[in-house]
Amino acid sequence: QVQLVESGVGLVQPGGSLRLSCAASGSILGINGMAWYRQAPGKERELVAGITSVGVGITNYANSVKGRFTISRDNAKNMVYLQMNNLKPEDTAVYYCNANIATMRVYYGMDYWGKGTLVTVSS
Repeated sequence: QVQLVESGVGLVQPGGSLRLSCAASGSILGINGMAWYRQAPGKERELVAGITSVGVGITNYANSVKGRFTISRDNAKNMVYLQMNNLKPEDTAVYYCNANIATMRVYYGMDYWGKGTLVTVSS
């Protein structure tokens, strides 16, 4: 059984910062790519940022968050983080952690999702 648990829910003022964390636990053989997605009310879920497992981690970002958000991971702790700076009201959404995880049952990896954490940017 694999679980992803996000933390960092909060209400932040425009221009503020917030750090989201996601911890993977369970019978994990290895973790491939990790990512953060978000879903705003009435909109589809979208990729915010992703990071590979290779080396120091190759990252990619949605254009709307480039230069403001930073994704990172700690492989020893099976964790991924999203540092969000200069937050804007349009960043308000439920943020989901995603990871491709290899287990004994699925050794090539499959996608797992956290339950999501609400980030509200408002004055």
